[in-house]
Order: sequence, then structure tokens, then C-alpha cells
Amino acid sequence: MNKIYPSAAAALAGIVHDNQLLAVGGFGLCGIPEALIDALAASGAQGLTVISNNAGVDGFGLGKLLETRQIKKMISSYVGENKEFERQYLAGELALEFTPQGTLAERLRAGGAGIPAFFTRTGVGTLVAEGKETREFDGHVYVMERALLPDVALVKAWKADKSGNLVFRRTARNFNPAAAMAGRTTVVEVEQIVETGSIDPDAVHLPGIYVHRIVLNATPEKRIEKRTVTAAALSTDTAGA
Repeated sequence: MNKIYPSAAAALAGIVHDNQLLAVGGFGLCGIPEALIDALAASGAQGLTVISNNAGVDGFGLGKLLETRQIKKMISSYVGENKEFERQYLAGELALEFTPQGTLAERLRAGGAGIPAFFTRTGVGTLVAEGKETREFDGHVYVMERALLPDVALVKAWKADKSGNLVFRRTARNFNPAAAMAGRTTVVEVEQIVETGSIDPDAVHLPGIYVHRIVLNATPEKRIEKRTVTAAALSTDTAGA
């Protein structure tokens, strides 16, 4: 079975539709499948619910899909640094299912492991727990969280062999393996494609059984988020140095 596609657009052809649930890997701008996100924007798919730690920044990553109004709902844990996200949410134009970061990771992992739900103490007594089942175990109250099973997962890895076995690079691993495992159909963007068998089995971070389509993006942009400080703070830091 050939898993390699000639372009990001070809890799999404026939599997991306309106009103789907998608998972997108990445943390901030680290390890985001930027070519696949661009292809998703170009597809014109509307009414999307997107699971992602955050929604990129204005004009890059998932921020592009917010600008084109293709996302109707985000399931996220961090929603800062994106003015368009803020504007749409405060205006009631974008739905948000706010999920604690560890819970979000576990909901994806549970989906990939075939576990329909789990109990956690995170969020008990807060807005996160509203409308959800709670149960007491050993004197503590837990809230039940449902697993996430996205129709399509868009993932970034560093290297893949032709069978889809993946290697992630450092912190770019972040949410990508969990998203890949949870997706009913998983599409992976990589910087290198090598022959099957050329990756040491001990070096494989995610087996190819979870990967359905692969596309090469050998020269990703890799933007870096930089700390911004006020002039006063910068002056203090310099004096302290």
C-alpha cells in the first residue's frame, strides 16, 4: 500500500469534508503541520471543529483557518496570542471547548487506545466540569472526560519511512503522536522520507499502523515565538546581567 502523496493537497483529497472533527498536532508554532494546514485552507472545507492545543497565531498555522472562517469550534487548552481568535470568541462567532492541557492530551491518547472515557480530578468544581458526570473514588471527586476520535488527524513529524513509521524531533513531538493515534485517518507531513527498514526499530516513536498518508515538506518555515518584554523590563534585565 503506497502511503506517499505528491502534495499536501493530494494527501487531503477525498478525506476532508465540511463539518468534520479534526485533530491538528503542534504546540504553539512548534511541530505544526503547516503545509497540511495551508492545503486544508485551500480545500474550502467549512464548519470544522478542530482539536489543537492552541490555534496558531494571526496569519500562520490554524490562524489562517480562523481568518477564512472555516473553523466553527475549537477544542483547546491555550487560546492566547491570537487576536482573531479572541475577536471571534468574544463576538460569539467561534465556539470554544476549553480543556486543561493534560486532559486534552489524555482525551486524544484514550481515543487512540480505544478507551471511551476516563475520570480525572482536573477541573472539578470549575466551569470545566459543568454538565459532566462526576464520581467519588477514595474520598476524592473526579470528573468524567470523553475520549476524542477525530475524523482526520493532521500531524508533523521529522522523518518517516515508506511504511509510515515516524521519528519526531525533540519538542516537536508534543501533541503529534497522540493526535496521530486518535485519528480515524491520519495524514503526516515530514521533512524526510526514507526506505522501509532504514530506521532502527528502537528509534521509531510511532509505528506506521497509525499512519495512512504521508507528504514531504523538506523546507518548512519553522517560525519561532519570541518573548516580548517592555522597555522597563529589558532595562532591568540588562542591569541585573
